[in-house]
This record gives sequence, structure tokens and C-alpha cells, in this order.
Amino acid sequence: MPQPDIEEQELPLDPAMERIRRKMVLLIVVSGGILFLCFMAVLGAIVYKVSQRPAKPAGEPAAVSSGSFAVPADQPLAATAALPAGFQVQNVSLSGSQILFFGQLNGAGKVFIFDLAVGRIVADVTVGTAQ
Repeated sequence: MPQPDIEEQELPLDPAMERIRRKMVLLIVVSGGILFLCFMAVLGAIVYKVSQRPAKPAGEPAAVSSGSFAVPADQPLAATAALPAGFQVQNVSLSGSQILFFGQLNGAGKVFIFDLAVGRIVADVTVGTAQ
């Protein structure tokens, strides 16, 4: 005996279940539409941001950025750290845009910190022992 298709066996839903089914279909359509609108808004924002970036001039070399200062790509950064006369450098250390010079000045330990971003000595520290 042939089996009838499953679709033919389904009985119609009662009116309460049919209302719930219609509400669920409406909810799916509305939430799908909102999701589509949100996706289009994000895509539009990305396109807007990319199109609003300033164009880099062709003749101007790019600057290499390191921390809070930028070094031109076509030439080195030129700076002079004016250390006091008689200062004997024993150690040098670099951290970001700051160079630390450790040494002796008139027999006392001294530390000078030169900041490349501002182009001058930013700290003068005398190193001694607590008495």
C-alpha cells in the first residue's frame, strides 16, 4: 500500500497556533530587516571612513613615527645634547624618545636625561648615597 506524502498527512493548525505561527514569521521578517539595516549602516560607515582619509602628497616623504615624535623619512633627526664641561660619560641608555647619560662630574655621580621630542635636557640628577 503506497504511503501518502507527509504534507498530505498534516492537519491544519487550530486558530490559536496559527496566530502564534504568523507572529513568529512576522518577528523573523522584522528582525531580519533590522539586522540587514544595521549591516548596511556599518558597511556605509566603513566606506565613508576610507573615502575621507586625506591623500598623501606624492612629493612629500613619509614620516616615521616613534612614540611622541616623528622622524622625517628622507633625513635623520639632528639634535645636540649640551652636557656640562668636564662630564665623563660612563653609560648611555635609550628609552623611547629619551636618552639617559650616566657619568661623573667633578667626582660626583650625575644623570642627564635628554628628550629627543623636545630637543633638550629634561632632567639633571645628582647620584649619591644616603647618610
